Amino acid sequence: MKKIFAVAAAAMILGAGTAMAAPVNHLTGNETAVGVGSKESYVEHKFTSKLTAGYQYVDRDQYNKQNDLYAQYDLVGSNVLAIAGWRNNLPGDKSNLYGGLALSTPAVMGFEAYVSYVAGSDFNETQVGINKNLIANVDLNINYHNYAPENGHNEHGIGAGVTVKF
Repeated sequence: MKKIFAVAAAAMILGAGTAMAAPVNHLTGNETAVGVGSKESYVEHKFTSKLTAGYQYVDRDQYNKQNDLYAQYDLVGSNVLAIAGWRNNLPGDKSNLYGGLALSTPAVMGFEAYVSYVAGSDFNETQVGINKNLIANVDLNINYHNYAPENGHNEHGIGAGVTVKF
């Protein structure tokens, strides 16, 4: 458990460029993923065969720094996920809770495609991306992200990141 906290702290320090959400990862039981992207960093751990919990730090252009605590539950294999979470520093700050769904493909020649959508009372967020396995436990992520708050301007764009799984 100490290892997870150390990795989370390192990811938060390293994460610092259009804001993107954490990609959808296929993790096996008791596997951890640590990632750094354009303006985000995250750590997530699969605690059971169906439940993954994670933390994400995002430095948004207009909306300050946001922290997410989230859980993902495998509904159909690891390709359909229910998502629930809590996010701070939302514009309007009516409610910090959100929920959503993620769909992903199985790996084909080292590529996995995914789409995710989460929404709360203050925002909705969509991401479409591809993970490409580079070497044994390192993935490259390319994605398009749209963050649409109820109050303020949308943030969207293309991002890239790297994920290490162990």
